[in-house]
Order: sequence, then C-alpha cells, then structure tokens
Amino acid sequence: MQRAIRIAEMFVRASGTILLLLGIIIWTGHGASLVAAHSALGVVFVLTLWVVAAIGIRAKVGIVLPARLLIWGFLIAWFGTAQRQLMVGDLHWVIRVLHLAVGLIGIGLAEAVSARVGKEQGARG
Repeated sequence: MQRAIRIAEMFVRASGTILLLLGIIIWTGHGASLVAAHSALGVVFVLTLWVVAAIGIRAKVGIVLPARLLIWGFLIAWFGTAQRQLMVGDLHWVIRVLHLAVGLIGIGLAEAVSARVGKEQGARG
C-alpha cells in the first residue's frame, strides 16, 4: 500500500506542476495550442486524485477525507470543462483564479490523504 500511495502521490505532484505551468502559459496568451494537452493531463490528474482517495479508503484512514477528495475530483473535472462558459468577458480572470485554486486544493487534499495513509501504515507497522 505504501508503494502505491507514493507512486500516486508522485503522479499528483508531477501532473499538478505541469498543469500549473501549462495553465500559466495558456493564461498569458502564449499557448492556445496547449489547451488540449492541458485538458488531457487534467483528466489524468483527476483520475490520480481518485486513485489516491481509493487507496485512502482501502487503507482505512477514515471515509471523510478520501470522500472529500473524490468529490473534489468531480468538482475539478466539472470546473475544467465548464470554465470557458463561466463569467465570459472582462471578469473571466476570476474564473481562471478559481480554476487555479480548485486545482491547488485538490493537490493539498491528495497530500493529506497520502500523509494519513503513511501514518496509518506506520502505526500498523
């Protein structure tokens, strides 16, 4: 279980970092051609969040935190696909900032579940 959570955690970190970089490039207007790659990697990111949540549930770290991560993954997926239609115009930057925040919170939740799994596995020993 420890190895699986570490691998998933690395995927969350790596994909989250790449998504952040791609998002900044797209946001600054220099990467319109990167939107498809950003979206595809976003799918991988959300699937990995769900894997982390499933590992957390299987490791018996409780249901609340992994359930939050599962739900948050759905929110990220929805927000990522809907953001182009939200608050179109001069205030669209608010949606972009929220999109960034939602993704960063997803990373934080995944880190929290991973830490709990590590703690739980350490206690079992």
